[in-house]
Amino acid sequence: MIDATERRFGRLDVMVANAGIGIMTTSIVEMTLTDWRRQTAVNLDGVFLSVKYCIPLMRKSGGGSIVMTSSIAGLRGSATLAGYCATKGGVRLFAKAIAMECASRGDGIRVNSVHPGIIDTPIWGKLSGGRNAPIDIDEYGRRGAPLGRVGKPQDIANGVLFLASDAASYITGTELVIDGGITGGQITRVGPLAMSSAHE
Repeated sequence: MIDATERRFGRLDVMVANAGIGIMTTSIVEMTLTDWRRQTAVNLDGVFLSVKYCIPLMRKSGGGSIVMTSSIAGLRGSATLAGYCATKGGVRLFAKAIAMECASRGDGIRVNSVHPGIIDTPIWGKLSGGRNAPIDIDEYGRRGAPLGRVGKPQDIANGVLFLASDAASYITGTELVIDGGITGGQITRVGPLAMSSAHE
């Protein structure tokens, strides 16, 4: 892909490492080594390989922006997603380390991570964790996010676009959390959201 990009465009300005899978288990003792390695291969090895091969062309291009998709699970623990948390926490610190490497070389490459919360993407349909019914993502977002709704992919895209743009030219080695307030703390609902909860 990097070779094709160079042939077609002659440069590389932005790379977003976004692939990820989540494997839910009721206990880490029930997680197989095969599943652990599969999740690590996608969530960490994929990011490593993307960065490894994009940086040389970015340096030739005079700099750029690398954005790695982590998760709020890379900022806090989750009882049923220990393996996922491990990989997404790894992405968070990998981004910081590469940001420092690039800054130390003065190569003009900025590196940051985005941390989505409850976002309406296909990953939720694959996280059964032994449940008979799939996760109701709208309900999960309404109850779990202080803003009272599930996020949309465009919410994350907007954050990535900002980090990739010149508007973020002084931002590197940091995390952009896009989670509807989940990591901000807990709230007691008042107003319309409280009323809708009371009628359930």
